[in-house]
Amino acid sequence: MQNELPPESEGVWRAAPTPDDIRAQLNVITSSPEFPTVGRSAAFLKYVTEEALAGRADRIKGYSIAVEVFKRSEGFSQDDPVVRIEAGRLRRLLERYYLVAGQYDPIRIDIPKGGYAPSFEWTDTFEGSPAEETKTPAPRGFRVQLPRLMAVAIGVGATLGIGIGALALFAHLLPGRSNALLSEGGPTLVVAPFADLGDGPQAQLYSAGLTEELLTVLPRFKEIQVFGRETSKSLSPGVPASQVRHELGARFLLAGGVRVSGNRVRVTARLVDTETDRILWSNTYDDDTHIRDLFSIQSDVANKVATAVAQPYGIMAQADAVNPPPDDVGAYTCALGFYAYRAQLAVDQHANVRNCLERAVERYPSFATGWAMLSLVYLDEERFRFNARPGTPTPVERSLSTARRAVQLDAGNTRALQALMTALFFSQKVDEALKVGEEALETNPNDTELLGDFGTRVAQSGQWERGAALLDRATELNPAGGGYYHGMRAFAAYMLHDRRTALVEISQADLQKFPLYHAVAAVIYADADMMDDARREAKRFNEMRPDFIPNIVAELKSRNFRPADRAKLIADIRKAGLPAVDEVEASMVLPTDSSAPSQPR
Repeated sequence: MQNELPPESEGVWRAAPTPDDIRAQLNVITSSPEFPTVGRSAAFLKYVTEEALAGRADRIKGYSIAVEVFKRSEGFSQDDPVVRIEAGRLRRLLERYYLVAGQYDPIRIDIPKGGYAPSFEWTDTFEGSPAEETKTPAPRGFRVQLPRLMAVAIGVGATLGIGIGALALFAHLLPGRSNALLSEGGPTLVVAPFADLGDGPQAQLYSAGLTEELLTVLPRFKEIQVFGRETSKSLSPGVPASQVRHELGARFLLAGGVRVSGNRVRVTARLVDTETDRILWSNTYDDDTHIRDLFSIQSDVANKVATAVAQPYGIMAQADAVNPPPDDVGAYTCALGFYAYRAQLAVDQHANVRNCLERAVERYPSFATGWAMLSLVYLDEERFRFNARPGTPTPVERSLSTARRAVQLDAGNTRALQALMTALFFSQKVDEALKVGEEALETNPNDTELLGDFGTRVAQSGQWERGAALLDRATELNPAGGGYYHGMRAFAAYMLHDRRTALVEISQADLQKFPLYHAVAAVIYADADMMDDARREAKRFNEMRPDFIPNIVAELKSRNFRPADRAKLIADIRKAGLPAVDEVEASMVLPTDSSAPSQPR
């Protein structure tokens, strides 16, 4: 391989590739084993290429692609993301192709961000194209200036012995690429029309209504992307998973059926991995129209199905965590890491997740969910003392500004609203925080990550009964969810003098690497007169957070506990064997500089 460009090509403009040259290159790409046939990427690329060659590049729109490539009806709605999803996949496939099989090809075909019109250009490795300078402007839709970045990268890679995988990673980390989570391999879901299993017109009506309700509820979960109504309507109820995989490229298929018999309604639902044709989850829902009307049943079933498969610790997330998509190299990996960290709250995971998210939002500055996750991770530097960075702005200030940026990018993003709520709460703006939490809950009442966090803030502000109810809802919808919420539910039961529930819930939390878990366990056991257990947990907590007890009043105030709740906690901490001072004593003694909290948490 040559590592230097021909002298005459330096800074030179070349005539645009001819249509025959471009069609030949198109054929090479689409017939290559390195250009998979999953989805309609080949048809997409052929269509936009031929439109550009016909002089219609400026007419290539999402609507025309949906109608011509995806065979949608002329009433196609732009709300259906099928074209955006396929365009993102096509850009990744082209990038990978030119890094692997096509690194010496004479012509590069790309789909630049911001539209669907293709660009065509000679590559620096091609020596046979015209080199003479030309002043004739290139046809619209053609880019012909010689790019050097990729050629230089490949040349250096060959010189240093860097493999293709490293070059692919290098290209992935270049700034200015896609800014959306889903373009980085996030899970994509198709909802097939639920089947009418007979027994009268009610079943047909209900199956259509349930499909519509699912297509309304599922997109509220911002970590996934759901193909729209037109895509769903174009499928048959019994569409094979392989067809969904090959024609749409979606990772998951949600399908099911409805049977009505007299007053009884039965709904079956299943989630299928289209890569393996394996059923990942299924459930049956029975109801009675004498007790509830069809609309209530439909809404309830849709919410239960959506929560089971789409929420942060749900079936789709679990499947991706075990078997992430093959092109998952970027932002989606950070999202999976964030939820794994939140499930354990371990300090040794915190720094890696923070660093990954910082790189992700630097590369994709419009990634609202990434900014929201980063806000919560920043806050943990202060409230949990996890890998805190010195200097200004403080972790709480960084958390609040980052959360505000996430909301500015996507005002309806549940994770962004959750982050803003939490950052406001720890900025001592409790009323504003709870107002944002209510807004988030109204936006997506089935997001268990939000339910648990909002329930925690409500409880800490003194509304222990409502907080407990929200936490119960979170664990009901997601029994396998994060242990943090079991721990907080145990704490709420302790505050409500429900010893039995407190002991049951704390046994299910099992957050051994999380310091505050041991503090909660200590007061619960002390309240239940299980003194050996209380002293053991108190000792462990003090070993992990030796700064907390000398400043316990400030720590509890920063979490917005009411005076009566602070007094109860301090009394039981002392009962468990730790030398905690009460508020009267604390007001008489100034904390030492070495142990004083630097910022309310």
